[in-house]
Amino acid sequence: MIIKREWAMPSSNTFSIEPIKTLISEVFCSFDAINPKAVDPFVRNSPFKSHCLSNDLDSGIQADFHLDALDFFKTLSDSFYDIVLFDPPYSPRQVSECYKKEGRSVNMQTTQASFWSNIKAEISRITKHGAKVVTCGWNSGGIGKKYGFEIEKILLVAHGGWHNDTIVTVETKTH
Repeated sequence: MIIKREWAMPSSNTFSIEPIKTLISEVFCSFDAINPKAVDPFVRNSPFKSHCLSNDLDSGIQADFHLDALDFFKTLSDSFYDIVLFDPPYSPRQVSECYKKEGRSVNMQTTQASFWSNIKAEISRITKHGAKVVTCGWNSGGIGKKYGFEIEKILLVAHGGWHNDTIVTVETKTH
């Protein structure tokens, strides 16, 4: 496992933060296929949008779909994707803000741990053996061994001051 620490200014466009953008580019380049099949359920303004099947709950964001992430994953085929870019809201407060902005109700189902476990199970279902998942958040949990993934790399992006660090894991589906 490779662990690396970088410093960068914070941004709500996580994948545009230079060390994270570089890491994701490396993940895309690690596949022999010219265009690996990739999916991004929280696409926002990702610089990788054109390389992914994209989804964002926010109807104001240009994306292929505008569904709740769990509903989006349920539409996808089994064992099909090579890459998942996973940058969900990091806290229940952020989830609540996203849902309320779209006029959707926020309840315990959308903010509790079981919701995220269901999403992780869907990620495991849609990915091929050898697929890579890049997960961003405030912890290094990623998708996890329970769902067949092994951590390959961890990137800690320190933002300075009172800003939370962004922790990026790159995991490979091993079983």
